[in-house]
Amino acid sequence: MSDIYTLPLDEIVNEFKLEIIYTPKDPKDILIKNNDVNRPGLQLMGFYEYFNAERIQICGNMEFAYMKSINEDVRRARLDTLFATQIPLFVVARGIELYPEMIELAEKYGVPLMRTERSTGEFIAALIAFLNLKLAPRITRHGVLIEVYGEGVLIVGESGVGKSETAIELVKRGHRLVADDAVEIKRVSNISLVGSSPDNIRHFLELRGIGIVNTRRLFGVGAVKVSEKINMIIELEMWDSDKVYDRMGVDNEYVSILGVKVPSLTIPVKPGRNLAMIIEVAAMNNRQKKMGYNAAEELLSNLGLQIDKKDKVKSWDEI
Repeated sequence: MSDIYTLPLDEIVNEFKLEIIYTPKDPKDILIKNNDVNRPGLQLMGFYEYFNAERIQICGNMEFAYMKSINEDVRRARLDTLFATQIPLFVVARGIELYPEMIELAEKYGVPLMRTERSTGEFIAALIAFLNLKLAPRITRHGVLIEVYGEGVLIVGESGVGKSETAIELVKRGHRLVADDAVEIKRVSNISLVGSSPDNIRHFLELRGIGIVNTRRLFGVGAVKVSEKINMIIELEMWDSDKVYDRMGVDNEYVSILGVKVPSLTIPVKPGRNLAMIIEVAAMNNRQKKMGYNAAEELLSNLGLQIDKKDKVKSWDEI
């Protein structure tokens, strides 16, 4: 069974500067569980099939126009039915003046009631994006996440292989550290993963022989970033002379994380290899592939050789 994540209501209030009309208790103690929202037009007409009472309800001009068209007793009865479902939050958009019974029913059923000056569509779009990020499925993985030329590169590998040392070299070359040691990965959509660092270790980096350093204080705020989309995964492993490593890059390799496929590479480590430079090239090459260009395919085509490209997908547990 997948974990269920929650979000304190006060974070929504603070993010969107909502006007609090009524709350049954401190917004910090009210938890939002569902990352979707609803405009209760159908419910105000009495239709409740497939209605999810865990969704935030948002009313705008359309809903108020309908409520204005029905008599007061019917309107009150419809609102009573809606508030009785114990919805987690009722928001009125565009700063519209509330009907008095809305406040009465919110107090009766303990439903938080708030208002925003934003337009209904704008508020819904921003709120869904915010909820998708805060309530996204997530895992934590040992590794280093760094932004290289705008590409989020997750570096993984056995302890001591040189992940942090490579990260500090990349920071010196102008790239930005997101997380070291523990990377929190969230699936913010069906095709996107975002990584960040736990708050208590953010910006810190461990270098064997030196100890803990604060990247932000050593290199400045331009050397760090709070979060970044994960565009590729690079696994560092000690060089194995008996293993055949990919030298062409025709095949596409992916790692499946939380159901999202992420391009991956395996880079062997041995003395004399400049890992920071290799990762820079890998990031640029990954961007070119996303833009539709593959150097290996062009070379093979120029040589008149047939291209037999395969996609290989690993599960997260295989790396």
